[in-house]
Amino acid sequence: MTPMLAVVTATVVGLMVGVELAVALVVNPILRRLPAGPSLEGRADGARMLGRAMPIWYAASLALTTTLTVVTWGRAPAGPATIAAILLVISVILSIALLVPINNRSATWTADDHPSDWREQHRHWDRLHHVRVAIIVVSFMLVLVAATAV
Repeated sequence: MTPMLAVVTATVVGLMVGVELAVALVVNPILRRLPAGPSLEGRADGARMLGRAMPIWYAASLALTTTLTVVTWGRAPAGPATIAAILLVISVILSIALLVPINNRSATWTADDHPSDWREQHRHWDRLHHVRVAIIVVSFMLVLVAATAV
């Protein structure tokens, strides 16, 4: 059962990291280069769609990583799994405290109704998101270390 849990955990966390990397390195840079209207509409749509999906994905990733920690407690995989879970907790706190408020605001912006500093708010969100991505990439690497030690 433990090898299957390790594979499922690595898959769920890895796919989440892939989505967040794609947002950071591909989607948002493309949207940033567009004129105001399409940029705002694209970011708003992404904020609404991912704002619904990602909390579930983060919770599942954290739950699976925590379960992997508990199941492997006292053995080699528990160390990296524990650190991975702690990093996921940090990413969730960062998200709730700093990224979600900006995301919730930007989800309502349109080409006709948006604040004058919308680009700066998006740049700020992107910088925070890059920090979050770095944290979850390290977490994913540690999940892989734990999975290979199972």
